[in-house]
Amino acid sequence: MRKIQFNLHTLMGKNKIKSINELSKRTGISRPTLTKIYDNETTRVEFDTLQKLCDFFECDLDELMYLETSEEE
Repeated sequence: MRKIQFNLHTLMGKNKIKSINELSKRTGISRPTLTKIYDNETTRVEFDTLQKLCDFFECDLDELMYLETSEEE
């Protein structure tokens, strides 16, 4: 089964955001939520969280997250 993956580490690097703590302060999203997204360990994400991240990074959803390709297909 394919899994949704996030590009948060890449977006943070491109935007010179040095830590989850800094991103949390700048977006208002909790550190635990961001950590789970960053580590691709989240099982659900609120729409407002996705919108805040897309607005902050000025990106579309497909730049923030993607459906991983499966080697079995």
